Amino acid sequence: MPTITCIDDLQRLARRRVPKMFYDYVDSGAWTESTYRANGDDFAAIGLRQRVMVDMSDRRLASEMLGERVSLPLALAPTGLTGMQHADGEILAARAAEAFGVPFTLSTMSICSIEDVAEHTSRPFWFQLYVMRDRDFIGRLIDRAKAAGCSALVLTADLQILGQRHKDIINGLTVPPRPTPRNLLDLATKWRWCLGMARTRRRTFGNLAGHVQDATDLGELAKWTAGQFDPSLSWDDVAWIKECWGGKLVIKGILEPEDAEQAVAAGADAIVVSNHGGRQLDGASSSIRALPAIVAAVGSRCEVHLDGGIRSGQDLLKALALGAKGAYIGRAFLYGLGALGQEGVEECLRIIHKELDTTLALCGLRDIHDVDTRILRPGSYPQPPRTAPRGERP
Repeated sequence: MPTITCIDDLQRLARRRVPKMFYDYVDSGAWTESTYRANGDDFAAIGLRQRVMVDMSDRRLASEMLGERVSLPLALAPTGLTGMQHADGEILAARAAEAFGVPFTLSTMSICSIEDVAEHTSRPFWFQLYVMRDRDFIGRLIDRAKAAGCSALVLTADLQILGQRHKDIINGLTVPPRPTPRNLLDLATKWRWCLGMARTRRRTFGNLAGHVQDATDLGELAKWTAGQFDPSLSWDDVAWIKECWGGKLVIKGILEPEDAEQAVAAGADAIVVSNHGGRQLDGASSSIRALPAIVAAVGSRCEVHLDGGIRSGQDLLKALALGAKGAYIGRAFLYGLGALGQEGVEECLRIIHKELDTTLALCGLRDIHDVDTRILRPGSYPQPPRTAPRGERP
């Protein structure tokens, strides 16, 4: 077993153990992948200020997200096909999050169903909703999330139309993989993955299979799903969703202050600054660059979270310094899952926790709630646009 020191080590191990089409599904962005790269590059460009000869003892990382106590202000993001990184992946990731004291968010497009995850965990988790054309199905899905005790609904707003990811087309991504010569050759080198899949019954979209009318096999289910993302989705639909849900509502996929304002007006308890991991609009802003303007616009009226580009505890600290109440990791925990299953997700969380704790101390602080732009090197971080005085054109 190689020594694991950082998220990159988990990524390398996952690349060796996960079939290429599913590894590439995670490690890809839309078109040229410029926004995917910018998510990480813009974090790296932000510098930190080291302080010395200050009391660094008794550090506190615990916080709250959506009124829930968390061991650090971090959640596992909703990620589709998590159960294809490792058998029963959503259950294992949820257990790891529960053990570590952070929220887990289950995707609509998960392999393990809402009921599966609820049965194998004891802490309430969050559920992410894609709004589809079949509103009756969406109503039933919300009811299932309520019955499972989910404590927040995360509405994804930026997938009305699916962005093109070249790697998925080249690999011929399917669930489960088609038995082509190329796939069989790849699977022959991924025996751990194959053994896990042979032992589980969860190999399709658990939240859809058996719940979609007229979809009696995987082919019909795939056809139904491909035609269901709703390009007509608007803010008017949020009122219906909020009424059906009746609990904490998070709107994910916000990059512009105008949309943040609309989300607050629609009744969001939190918004997530996110570009879908660079998987939708190539050329869109990185999440961390978009964050300050959105915090300035709505941060006093709802929680602002960030998703996209976080690969370390230092990245998390930078997001908090720029005003995020909490942040999400997607690829980072998926690399841990693909590498080592539940143990890998827990190792991912341990790495980020330790990096956050150490960096907080070296920046001269002891309490995560005291973090702000004082810890950042001037000129290295994005700032909100200047508000034009009354009568002056911006």
